[in-house]
Amino acid sequence: MDGPRPGQVHLHRPPIRRHVRCRPSGLKPGKLYSLTFSATRSCAQDEVLRVSVPPIAGDVPMQTVYSSYGADTYAWGFIAPAETVRVSFHNEGVQEDPACGPLLDAVALKELRFPMPPSPDNIVKNGGFEEGPHVFANSTSGILLPPKQQDHTSPLPGWIIESLKAIRFLDGAHFSIPVGKYAVELVAGRESAIAQILRTIPNKSYMLTFVIGDAKNGCHGNMMVQAFATNATVQVPYHSKGKGGSKSASLKFVATEKRTRITFFAAYYHVKAFDTGSLCGPVLDQVKVRPL
Repeated sequence: MDGPRPGQVHLHRPPIRRHVRCRPSGLKPGKLYSLTFSATRSCAQDEVLRVSVPPIAGDVPMQTVYSSYGADTYAWGFIAPAETVRVSFHNEGVQEDPACGPLLDAVALKELRFPMPPSPDNIVKNGGFEEGPHVFANSTSGILLPPKQQDHTSPLPGWIIESLKAIRFLDGAHFSIPVGKYAVELVAGRESAIAQILRTIPNKSYMLTFVIGDAKNGCHGNMMVQAFATNATVQVPYHSKGKGGSKSASLKFVATEKRTRITFFAAYYHVKAFDTGSLCGPVLDQVKVRPL
């Protein structure tokens, strides 16, 4: 690689660890915010980008490249500890080659609405994924939500990214969305899972409904989304031609505790028909749970 293009920062390590810092001011303490940024690895090594807003910090693994178009775009959430915070992007410097390191590009900050007001007909928070990170107007690859994100700091309010790989946040300007303006794509099979913990009444019956489809992004083949709630599960097949479309599914379950976890993941791995270097998968939208 010849080096970063104009406007990019190369977080190499010659010979000390490298930081990029900014100081957003005028934040609301206790509110949830998301950072959206473009980054990519520059070497075939296990690179990690550490993002921190002291005292909060998290690692964004960059070994997996989800798109062959260049930099992937990520989102990372945090609770603002004060009106003025220091945001740091840090190369941990664990690569074999100290000249290697992730490339960092555009950065945006957005306040998110959380906690979200309850709905009388849906106990799922943000079930339509309409509240999420900032999407760059010129970004056509979606926003990756890194793994191991908890619901109270997730850039997708209400949801836990509990898998080993990321999921992708999609917008209607660049993808086919079943309902509304936003949805998520399960891009890494069983390694790409999303979950939420609901308040439920033990021994009461509930109905989980959701919509799956494809994003009209060339992702094709026989897809399957698996959904879990307590000891109930359903497998929903969907044959995609990569040209858009959706179908509805449902799962009835009986709550066994005051807290019930619902989980979704894709059963198979998929790549785009015209780009075998780009991971993709089924779209998930309009998740609802109502008591029966």
